[in-house]
Amino acid sequence: MMDKPHLLFLAHRIPYPPNKGDKIRSFNLLKHLAGHYRIHLGCFVDDPADWHYQDDITAYCEDAFLHALNPRLAKLKSLRGLLTGQALTEPYYADARMAEWVHRTLDRGDMDRVLVFSSAMAQYLRPEDYARRHVVVDFVDVDSDKWRQYAPTHRFPMRPLYLRESRKLLAFERQISARATAGVFVSHEEAELFRQLSPETARTTHAIDNGVDVDYFSPEQGYPSPYIAGDRHLVFTGAMDYWANVDAVRWFAETIFPGIYEQCPKARFTIVGARPSPEVTRLGEIEGVHVTGAVKDVRPYLAYAAAAVAPLRIARGVQNKVLEAMAMARPVIATPQAMDGLRVCEDVDPLVGETPEALQALAVAALTGEIPDDTGARNRACVCRHYSWAEHMGRFVDLLESERPGDEGNGGHHA
Repeated sequence: MMDKPHLLFLAHRIPYPPNKGDKIRSFNLLKHLAGHYRIHLGCFVDDPADWHYQDDITAYCEDAFLHALNPRLAKLKSLRGLLTGQALTEPYYADARMAEWVHRTLDRGDMDRVLVFSSAMAQYLRPEDYARRHVVVDFVDVDSDKWRQYAPTHRFPMRPLYLRESRKLLAFERQISARATAGVFVSHEEAELFRQLSPETARTTHAIDNGVDVDYFSPEQGYPSPYIAGDRHLVFTGAMDYWANVDAVRWFAETIFPGIYEQCPKARFTIVGARPSPEVTRLGEIEGVHVTGAVKDVRPYLAYAAAAVAPLRIARGVQNKVLEAMAMARPVIATPQAMDGLRVCEDVDPLVGETPEALQALAVAALTGEIPDDTGARNRACVCRHYSWAEHMGRFVDLLESERPGDEGNGGHHA
């Protein structure tokens, strides 16, 4: 380890366990970078249960500062942004002790590289911290555009608040991108959107895909069935306190699934994911719908499902839930938004529907065996070919090891 250079890794949430979208990406990124650098990790812990995994993540680090974040208090603190003119996201994650640790770590003098995971954590870098130092920001998604998408589905006062957050956060994202060596997004579509929104940083904006552990998510391993024999299951997996997931399963359970159940009485819609919101829990009262809450292993639920569903109406980038279901060789029924950014495989015919009627027809076809038998196998072959974590995460090392900021020909750093 002693011959490796130092790297400061900042993340808005502890990158473990890898059980939800952002933590899957941040963990695989940290794990890969630990093979190249001496990691100094600064992150928040916003779920008390995650403190159990402190040793798991610090095993990859030379130094780590994990700091508790209370989401309820953070929401109240975020309102300070209305007075300061900031995006509410900034004060939500603002913390004096985190700032002190970051500045002390950077002031050591040997921290030549910084990886920022999620734009909110870039607030801990002072303007001078970018000078002669590689700073790569993994924005993942264009978060400002998510708030823009949320606005039309909400009423006053949330609608104008979300529109304000979209504007303010975009200004913050552009400022960060202008200072950083490189800004990274999870798909070519996300990167191109940001280039349009921030044309001044188009040259230093990059796309690096997610990956999937195809050895772990493999249909060849033996799993016990979690389902009652004879039932035919459609399954949704994801963190069930995330608004986009909540919206998706409510729409599917309330608007689409009743028609499926009418045609296929053995059909079941199983919602698998931790921390189900009250709206999600109530969906279990619908005939044929089951809400599991947290499970130890999602793979059996995928392995024995007729199909996975991803009826997301608001989504950015490549969805881990889609990649994992494809790796498990399952058909995936999805909206166009959920499939946005997925690599095109010539031998994969996506089961995509935009309307309730189209999604219902696809689900009935999957439940009754009317889709090609090799659909799942072709899905798995696609992710095995295009979604290697090592290949994608290696591109971060390339950016961190590119020409030093300020050197002739770099062109990627703006103080």
